[in-house]
Amino acid sequence: MSDTIRKVDYYYIKAANKPGEGARVLRALREEGVNLLAFSGFPQGQKAQIDFIPDDPDAFETAAGRAGLKLSKKKSGFLAQGDDRPGAVADIMAKLADAKINVTAIDAVSAGGGRYGAILWVKPKDIDKAANVLNAF
Repeated sequence: MSDTIRKVDYYYIKAANKPGEGARVLRALREEGVNLLAFSGFPQGQKAQIDFIPDDPDAFETAAGRAGLKLSKKKSGFLAQGDDRPGAVADIMAKLADAKINVTAIDAVSAGGGRYGAILWVKPKDIDKAANVLNAF
């Protein structure tokens, strides 16, 4: 299977930076039937920022509202998936570098079963250019 890169919507919340907060938020979304393509959390000052890339953004917004989560406005990023191999992510980064597009952040993992996944962000002004460079749809 070849690599696929697609433009995705994402949202974030600010949450308490304490044990169990991520579990509480994820449990609430699970109870609403939300499927996430990716999830990332990290400390941000005294709080934590939790990023969500939902499979269905409209359903996610509705569910987050019912769960009492205060979402950021919708933003864009990219989700890459493909066969795991040496240099898979290096190829993506090289395409963006050659186009003079700076990557704001990236998280990549081996997904097991010979697969990898990565989520990455560029500045809003570079979204359309990055989508073209990456053939993201």
